[in-house]
Amino acid sequence: MLRTIFSLIRTPAPAFALLISLAHAQSAAPGAADAEAAQNATAAAAITVVSKTAAPHTPDVLEHLVDTVLEIFNVRSSGNTPTHYAISALFLVGAILLRRFVTTFIFNQLKRLAAKTETTLDDKLFPALEGPVATLVMVTGIFAALKVLKLSETADRSIGYGSTVVFSLVLFWGLLRTFSAILDHAQEVALQKQMGVAAFMPWIKKTLVAVFVVIGTLMVIQNLGYGESIKTVIAGLGIGGLAFALAAQDTIANLFGSIVVAIDQPFKVGETVKIGANTGTVEDIGLRSTKIRLVDKSLVIIPNKLVSSEAITNLSRFTQRRIEQVICLTYDTTPDQMVVIVEDVRQVILQEPTVDPTTVMVFFRDLSASSLDLWIVYVTKGPDFQEGMGLKQRINLGIMQVVAGRKLSFAFPTSVMHLDGPIAKQLAGGKS
Repeated sequence: MLRTIFSLIRTPAPAFALLISLAHAQSAAPGAADAEAAQNATAAAAITVVSKTAAPHTPDVLEHLVDTVLEIFNVRSSGNTPTHYAISALFLVGAILLRRFVTTFIFNQLKRLAAKTETTLDDKLFPALEGPVATLVMVTGIFAALKVLKLSETADRSIGYGSTVVFSLVLFWGLLRTFSAILDHAQEVALQKQMGVAAFMPWIKKTLVAVFVVIGTLMVIQNLGYGESIKTVIAGLGIGGLAFALAAQDTIANLFGSIVVAIDQPFKVGETVKIGANTGTVEDIGLRSTKIRLVDKSLVIIPNKLVSSEAITNLSRFTQRRIEQVICLTYDTTPDQMVVIVEDVRQVILQEPTVDPTTVMVFFRDLSASSLDLWIVYVTKGPDFQEGMGLKQRINLGIMQVVAGRKLSFAFPTSVMHLDGPIAKQLAGGKS
C-alpha cells in the first residue's frame, strides 16, 4: 500500500529516455542508403520521445498491473480486440468488488479492533480513511480499464493528465482527512484535560488545514508540468506577504500574542485574573483580544499583544490563602494580661480545622503611638475565597469574645494635648 501511495506519479528523466531513443534510431538505420536517412530517423525518434515525455504518465504501479494482466492473457495485438474490452470490463468489475470488500470487511474489522483499544484516535482515523481508500481502489480500476484499451495519442495524453490530477487529489484527500482526525483528537484531549489551548484548537485546525490544502494544490500543479509558474507565484506571494506584514503589524502582533497565551496557558475562561491594572473574570480568549469582566461588571477588552507582555496574576490558582492582621489594645493592658490574651487568641485560631496549624503566629509586636499591637498571621488549607472570608469572620468574632472576657478594650487612634504657660493657666482658670 505504501509503495502504491508514494509511486502515484512517475517522472521519468527525459534526457535518459532521449538517449535510449537516439541509440534505438541509430541501430534501426544501419542499412540506409546514406547518412541523411539515419539522421532523419534519429531526429524523428528524438521528437517522438520529447513529445511523449512532455505529457504526464499514469502511475508506474498501474502500468505494471495492466502489463501483467495482458501478459497473463497473452494479449499482444496492437489494436482493440474483444479480449481488450473483456479485460477492461474485468478491471471495472474487479474494482467494484474490491471496493465493496474493503469497505464492508476490512474496515469493519479495523473498526471492531479500534473499539477495543483505550485511545479514541483510531476510532476517528479508520472512518476518516475509509472513503479515500475506497475511492483509490475505484479510480485505479477505472484508469486500468482505460489503459488496457488502445486509444489515440490525444486520448492517452488526456488520460495521463487525468490520472495525475485524480490520484494526487485522492492522496491529498486521504492525508487531509487523517490530519483532521488527529487534530480533532487533540482538541478532545485538550477539552478533557481543561487545557487553555482547547479554546484555540478550532482556529489552529482551520489554519493548518488551509496551509495543507495550499501546499497540496501547488504540488499537483507542479506535477502537471507548471513548475516555473509555481515559482513565479511563490515569489509574488513573498513580496505581497511582506507588504501585508508591514500594513498589519498590530494584527500580527495580537495573533502572536494569542499563540503565546495558548502555549503558556496563564489563565482559562472563567478564572479571575489581574492583568496590569485590570482585575476580573476572563470571559473570552480570541485571536485579537481577551475579554475580562471587571468587579463592577464592566467589560474590558485587552489586545493580546498587551496580555502577552504584561505581568499576569491568576487569582483563581491559589493553593492556600495567607491572612495577616493587627489587633490594637489600649495602653491600660498590663503585661500579665497581654501574655494571657496572646495565648487566648492563638487558641482561637488553632481551633479552626481549616487553618494550617504550622503557620499560626500571634505576637505582641509593637508599642504604637496610641495602642499595643498584636500581630496575627495564619494560612488556610484551601484556596477558596469565600471559605477564607468566613474563616476570618469566625476568628475575628472569637478575638472579640476573648478580649471582652478579659475585661480589655480595643484601642482607637487618640491624641492628648498638653497646654502650659500663662495663657493656658488663664484658660484653665476661666480668666479673660
